[in-house]
Amino acid sequence: MVYGLWGVIVLAPWLAGVYDGVSDITSPIPVLSSLFAGPSTGRGLFTAGIILALMVTPIITSITREVFDTVPAMAKEAAYALGSTRWEMIRASVFPHSSAGMIGAVMLGVGRAMGETIAAALVIGSSPQIAANLFGSGDSMAAVIANEFSEAGGLHRAALIGLGVELFALTILVNIAARMVIARGRKFA
Repeated sequence: MVYGLWGVIVLAPWLAGVYDGVSDITSPIPVLSSLFAGPSTGRGLFTAGIILALMVTPIITSITREVFDTVPAMAKEAAYALGSTRWEMIRASVFPHSSAGMIGAVMLGVGRAMGETIAAALVIGSSPQIAANLFGSGDSMAAVIANEFSEAGGLHRAALIGLGVELFALTILVNIAARMVIARGRKFA
């Protein structure tokens, strides 16, 4: 929620000017003019993506750092003994040993971003229309549920519960895909 408030109060007004500048630059280019159409309020899909990326970065980096610490010291020392520089040792010893864990960290971050509700609801703009404009307003599944559930009744409430079930199923699919990627990485490691 703090990220969402920061996004609405600080980031969105600043990005509105940036988005308008990008829109002015890309307006003569046919495909890009529809992707970056303006004017913009700063609250939209791209801003929500930036906020979510900022939110998951600490999770991914902390897990990846912990995975790097699991690399045996003997493997690092062996690379150094063969004359490797620090970066060669990281590329030859640390990354192969840690690749499955790094992918798992990224997938965990993606799962966290998919389930984020309040920050996305605050900065995404809450527009039910699907458009090709990256800087325009949109909606996420979690934001729709959060914004509309308290006022919903009957069929609308059932639809929102169904949307929650779809979000849950999508999260399970992402976790299954992450496990398959990690298992495949362990097989080749």
